[in-house]
Amino acid sequence: MKKLTTRTVVYLGVLTALEIVLTRFLSINAWNIRIGFGFVPIAAAGMLFGPIPAAVMAALADVLGAVLFPTGPFFPGFTVTAALTGLSFGLCLYKKRSTVRVLIAVGVNQLVLGLLVNTYWISVLYGSPFLPLLTTRLIQCAVLVPVQLVVTLLMGRAADQYGGRLPL
Repeated sequence: MKKLTTRTVVYLGVLTALEIVLTRFLSINAWNIRIGFGFVPIAAAGMLFGPIPAAVMAALADVLGAVLFPTGPFFPGFTVTAALTGLSFGLCLYKKRSTVRVLIAVGVNQLVLGLLVNTYWISVLYGSPFLPLLTTRLIQCAVLVPVQLVVTLLMGRAADQYGGRLPL
């Protein structure tokens, strides 16, 4: 296991704050749909620091965002999904980036976690039937899959230019 340095903790703190701002303030939100760029700091944490730091950062950002700037009731299932998102980005993209790995990370993130798991959590939280929710959330998935794919590929190329390290 890699040693946790002060620099790493500071970078993860900045990524946490960025995720909260992008998710809570700069996203299109409805009660069952959220379209935005909140995935960018999580993917960056996964690429730069690995699966465990990315999972912890994503879960912490979800909890802090829900406590400081609630958009609905806090539900721990979404925190689990956030941690799994960080874990999937880290497992797929840490030290080994390729187009196939980005496709897998985005596919797991959007199709499994975003579409199926989060739809289930919304169904449980609000008592709504799963299948009608799933059909409305397909719009979010259709928008976010290509966006996440392009942005994550570009981030991977940028990280490769710096040897997978931050320039600072």
